[in-house]
Order: sequence, then structure tokens, then C-alpha cells
Amino acid sequence: MTAPTEQQIALIGAGPSGLAGARCLQKLGVPFQGFEAHGDVGGLWNIHNPRSTVYESAHLISSKRMTEFLEFPMAEGVADYPSHRELLDYFRAFADHFGLRQHYRFHTRVLKAEPVSDAPDTLWRLTTQTGEAAPQTALYKGLVVANGTLAEPNIPRFEGSFSGEIWHTAQYKSATQLAGKRVLIVGAGNSGCDIAVDAVHHARSIDISVRRGYYFVPKYVFGKPADSVGGKISLPPWLKQRIDSTILQWFTGDPVRFGFPKPDYLMYESHPVVNSLILYHIGHGDVAVRPDIARLDGPTVHFKDGSAQDYDLILTATGYKLHYPFLDHALLNWQGMAPQLYLNIFAPRFDRLAVLGMVEASGLGWQGRYEQAELVARYLKALDAGAPQAAALKAAKAGPPPDLSGGYRYLKLERMAYYVHKGTYRKAVREAANAFSQ
Repeated sequence: MTAPTEQQIALIGAGPSGLAGARCLQKLGVPFQGFEAHGDVGGLWNIHNPRSTVYESAHLISSKRMTEFLEFPMAEGVADYPSHRELLDYFRAFADHFGLRQHYRFHTRVLKAEPVSDAPDTLWRLTTQTGEAAPQTALYKGLVVANGTLAEPNIPRFEGSFSGEIWHTAQYKSATQLAGKRVLIVGAGNSGCDIAVDAVHHARSIDISVRRGYYFVPKYVFGKPADSVGGKISLPPWLKQRIDSTILQWFTGDPVRFGFPKPDYLMYESHPVVNSLILYHIGHGDVAVRPDIARLDGPTVHFKDGSAQDYDLILTATGYKLHYPFLDHALLNWQGMAPQLYLNIFAPRFDRLAVLGMVEASGLGWQGRYEQAELVARYLKALDAGAPQAAALKAAKAGPPPDLSGGYRYLKLERMAYYVHKGTYRKAVREAANAFSQ
């Protein structure tokens, strides 16, 4: 028998973080109701989902063994760096294996979520819409938000006007869209480099405009996925940065010789670019590196070094903004570029408001998100039982926040606003979760 909504947690999203949340709530017997705007699971990795921003050639940039849920390993036959197709199959299998679909209302958007009162243990009023039906409102015991971080494009502004087309990578699905076009990609992050490598086989020309230097990590080192090599010994940040950047140059050389600026930051202070082919294609003259854009004038792009070139299409690979359109920013303690949440999960004002997946770290994988979900489920169960561990976490999330940087000084960029050090973060989340099993 289904519990009344006032006794259920509302869970938004059926992507990797949402499924992790569903599994952990299910496992601990915490009643919940899931909501998913699309008709299937997979979130970002379901290319059929209108909110998905993956493209035909998209693959993981971390290897499968560093990314999978430990509770449900990927099959041996899955590629080291799976495609979005293999990943969608994986999430569907995960949902089916644990019977998670029955907990979701699909084709259902959350239009608004608001607390009934200012009390820390307030109920939450959700307004939802299924398909084209009239919106419905119901009260829930708490709210867990897991609607993803890579759906709302971060659109840059340029001086002047462009007579060609300007797209964001969110609009890109296949390299055939670029056939015969002179294309300028703005930004050399992982998506920008992936698309540049795709486009060389279709576009008339490909240039890539950059404003800062990057560290390029090959996907394979010594014949093994790069993220599976090393990492057994814990080194101080300054030493790890020095050693790894030296080793990296043995494999990739110095990108400055290809026209990239020298990075004005140390390795790991920004997310590295994991791509084995971008420097290859630049070295073969298939892709040209350009400086930052100064202004646009008709078909012409003027660059900050005084050079200029004509293009048909500008493709902005400028990332995404955190987007929780159904929640008032103040409820999530939004400060600057991102919400300030305890362990990147818990809102300080409310007992039962949590976010899953609002975390980024090199190599965190879905298991890192699963551990978030495990902590949330244990906390919510302990809260209902009036356990002292729940009171301890409530006190901790009131502040001050722990340092999750691992000693690294991350760049002050929007995409780095919720970045953490993997080892430091997972240790903190595990310790918080383990407190509930004592």
C-alpha cells in the first residue's frame, strides 16, 4: 500500500544521480515518489530525452571501472570508454534490476517546489504536470533534487554582430550538421575538443578559439585507461602536480607549440581535457588554434591578437549553468555562481532538502554520487527515527563548511564553483554516512 504523499520524499530526476537516490531510498525503506520529465531513465545519457545534451559520438571521458556503480558493475563486453548508447542500456538495466521504474511518474515535470512554512521540518508543496494534463499539487515530507547539471547552456556574449549562425554545443548532435561549413569552436574543454575531432571529417574548416591554456590527458597510458594508472600513493598536492604534469608532457608534449596559451594555473586546478586525438589533428593541420575573440563583424571574427577569419558557424563550447527552475534560489542558499550546500548536498535551512549530483571532481564517477545518495537516505531514515546522529548532521550542516579542496586552489570559474577533490570529498561523505551505522 502506497504511503500518503505527506509521508514520502519527492525525488526529481531519473538520470544517474536520481537513480542512485531512488536505489538508496528504496534500499533503506524510505518512502518516496520519483518524477521524471522524460518517458524513460538515463537523463543526460538518453539522447532521445529532449533535455539531453549528448551527441552521436559522445563517450565517457572516465573509464567504465572508475565510473560505474559498484553495486552493479558494467558488463565485461562494455568498452573501456562506453558510448552514450551503452550507458543508456546500463541505466535501463540498473533501473530494471532493482525495480526502480515503479517508483517514478514519467512524463511528469515539476513546475514548482516550495516549503509550506519556514520551519526546518516543513512539508514541501510540489506542483507537477503530467503530459498536457492540468497541473496537480501535493504535499511531500521532503525534497531530493537530482535533475542534473548539464542541461542549461551557458551562452557567452560577443561584441558586434555575426551574419552566420551561433550555436551552443547543446544544439549539436552529429558532425553531419557541420558539413561544408567553416566552423569556429569557442572553448577547448572536453566537449569542444570532442566535437572538433568529429568535425574534421565533415566541416570545410575547423578552428578552435581559446582564452586560457589546458592540460591534455590521453585516454590511454601504457595501454591502460589513464584514470586506472597510478593513484595508489597519496602525495601532497604540490608534489602530485609537479610529477603528473611532467609525466603528462612525456605523452603529449607541450601544447604551447600548437598555439595554446601556457596555462596560468597548475595541473588539477581546473578540469583536465581527456582527449587523445585533439593534439593529433592540430598537429596534422586539421584544426587551427585561435586566440580569444575580440569582436564579430558580419561573417568575420576578429581575434585579440589582431588576426581575423571568416566563418559560417560559431559553436560555443562554453559549458552549462546550474539550473533548478522549480526552486527559489534562496532556498538552496545560492551564493555567487552556485548553491552553498553542506558536502554539496544539504541545504542549511531545511531538514529535508537535499541535492544529488551537484558535485564535480576529476574521477568522482557515479559511485561518488551513489555515496551522496546513501548518506541522504541514511540521514532521512535517522531523522524519522529521532536518532542522535541525525541531530549531529543537522548541527554540522549549519556550518562552518569543511574544506573539500584537498589543498588545490581551483580556478574561480562557474563550472568550478562546485568542484571538489575526489579523495577528500568521498572520505568526508563516507565518514558522514558511516556515522549512521554506529
